[in-house]
Amino acid sequence: MYKIAVIGDYESICGFAALGLDIFGVKDLPDAENTLKKLAEGGYGIIYITENYIEKMPRLFEKYREQQLPAVIPIPSASGSTGFGIGNVKKYVEQAVGSDII
Repeated sequence: MYKIAVIGDYESICGFAALGLDIFGVKDLPDAENTLKKLAEGGYGIIYITENYIEKMPRLFEKYREQQLPAVIPIPSASGSTGFGIGNVKKYVEQAVGSDII
């Protein structure tokens, strides 16, 4: 069985622990990148990561997007959404459907 993790600043992710998800508070971009790589190799099937971090590591995001596992999913941070996550959903729906339906 795969595990589920959440990466981000502690204030943004602490509530996910109540849902039984493994949380990993990070302080900066290199810490977030290292944590993502470690979790991707460590049996996690789904890794949620706050938008403010994942949008600053496009190559790493693209690498995991092309793989079946783990699913790396951007989520808004406590300070709000940057639009990165919904922008990607819109792009992928447009690729699949052939037009912008969102």
